[in-house]
Order: sequence, then C-alpha cells, then structure tokens
Amino acid sequence: MELWKKYKGIWSMKTPKYWQSNSFVSKILIPFGWVYGWITQLRLKLKKSPKAEIPVICIGNITAGGTGKTPVSISVAKLLTTDMYHPFFISRGYGGKLQGVMVNNKKHSAKDVGDEPLLLSQQAPVVVNANRHEGAKLAYQEGADVVIMDDGFQNPSLHKDLSFLVFDGHYGIGNGKIIPAGPLRETFENGTKRADALIILGKDKHNLSARTKLPVFFGHTEATQTAVSDKNVLAFAGIGHPQKFYHTLSQQGFNVVETVDFPDHHFYTKSEVENILQKAEKLNADIYTTSKDFVKIPASLQKYINVLEIAVVWKNPEELLQFIKEKIAPQKH
Repeated sequence: MELWKKYKGIWSMKTPKYWQSNSFVSKILIPFGWVYGWITQLRLKLKKSPKAEIPVICIGNITAGGTGKTPVSISVAKLLTTDMYHPFFISRGYGGKLQGVMVNNKKHSAKDVGDEPLLLSQQAPVVVNANRHEGAKLAYQEGADVVIMDDGFQNPSLHKDLSFLVFDGHYGIGNGKIIPAGPLRETFENGTKRADALIILGKDKHNLSARTKLPVFFGHTEATQTAVSDKNVLAFAGIGHPQKFYHTLSQQGFNVVETVDFPDHHFYTKSEVENILQKAEKLNADIYTTSKDFVKIPASLQKYINVLEIAVVWKNPEELLQFIKEKIAPQKH
C-alpha cells in the first residue's frame, strides 16, 4: 500500500502538462498507473460499504484536478433545498486538522476543516469526517434527510444511493492514463460501471457522452459578476486547472495582465500574499482569486483580495432534480 500513500495526494500538486498528451514521460509511467489502478479497484472490492439511514448522493470524479465538483455539489444542494429537502454535506476535510465535527464557518478556518467544507457550509450544514459512514450518522442525528458527498467516489466507507461523475468538457479525461501517467484515478470504464449518471460542465469536446449509456446532464459555470472598470487585474489560484479561472475572468471583461499559479489546495503564507500585493501595486492592478483560495488567505490580508464567484447553470435543471428525486425517494425517511 506504500504506492497508494505516495500518490494519493498527487492531485494537490500542479497538474502536469504531460497528463494531456502521450509524451515520453507519460509512457514510462504507465506501469505505475497500472499498479495505482489495481490498488484502487482492490480497495473497492475488499471493503464492504455500509448503508446510511438516509440517502447518499456522491458528487465524484475519476480525474485528479479541478472538474467542478464543489460548485456542482452546491448547486445540487440548492435544487434539493428548493424541493423541501434538508441536505447536509459530508466531506473528508482535506487539508484540515479536525475530524468528526460540524463546520462552523464563523469559528473554523480552512486549516481546521479544509477549504471545500468552508465553502460548502455557506449553502448547507457540513460534517467533516474521513469515515463517511460516521459522517452520515452525525448528519442524520442533526436532522439531515439526504447527504451529499463532495468527492469520495473511490472511497468505500459508505454506500452511495446515487453517484454522479463530474467532467470538465474541455479537459475530458486527458491522455486517458492512470496516475501518475495521466489524470485518471481509475479507468473510464471502471468508473462508469459504478456511476448512475455523468455531469459534463462546458462543451463536450472529447465526446465523453458517446462513450457511455448512462444519463448525461450538461451545465456550465458562470461568473456572478463582470468587470466594472478597465483597471488591470492580477489573478492567482491554487486549483487543479487555474487557466480556467483566468479565462473566466477575461471572458467577464477583466483585463488580466498577470497570473500566479499555486499547487491545488495550497495554504497561503503571509509573505506569499504580501508578494502578490507588491506585484499588484507595481502593475496598478486589482487582485482576484477563487472562493476556494480566498478562505486559505491569512485573515488580516483578505480585505485586499477580490473573489470571483462561480455558479453552475444547468441546461435542464428540472430534469436533473427529477432524476435525483427518483433515485433517492424510496430511501427518504
């Protein structure tokens, strides 16, 4: 299991460029990918997934890096809330030090519970527990009638009543190889065997929808604000695909003159943010980042940083909600 431990956090790093091509580096890493994929399937087969008292919806993926799971999770929670459900999120709390807790966004920081749980808590209650079954128990005790797992598709600690696989339509599955040779956590075929539907954000440039018989729901992300002036912008991000964020800024009319990339899930030091502030001052630029990055900036410096808020817009939201309700209604208490 040492290989698993070595590579399970690889998507916290900057996404390698060779994950999008069949380069020499990718090819020589293929055998390691075979082992990684084998270990993933072995874990899923050997561990029995206990069932929760309430329905469990998994918003997962099979690729490392940003596919849009968190905004999708937030949007699904909103859809359920409008239909009188009481969803809770459960998360492993990646990057946080606390476990078995309900997130209090007035008390907890990203270092306590992780960046994604803090964002999710703005929409619905969040339980942080690497053991998803224990997390679902606490959610049920606190009044949830459905739980949403943000990630955890390859985690066998909890039975899923409904599993979505989220894909970025632009990036697809990269070169189609398994970590570390490519971005996949498991093969497309193995992943779709356990999923109930696909969610594709953006144009399906790699025709993934044609590779499956599963239902496919389409949507795209939109920024909730546009540029109000022609002032320069310095943008920075520590997400799976930071170029997506910079492109969105430009699409919204922001004059992006410089970008700074950080590893995925990066926690910012005071000196790093101060360096960004100095660069922005020289450029006479406003500073923008993502909501996920903002919660990991030292509180004393947050007032100098602007956030570009992102939301998912569905092609057919009513069909998506109906599909979810049909899957979870028999289990709802």
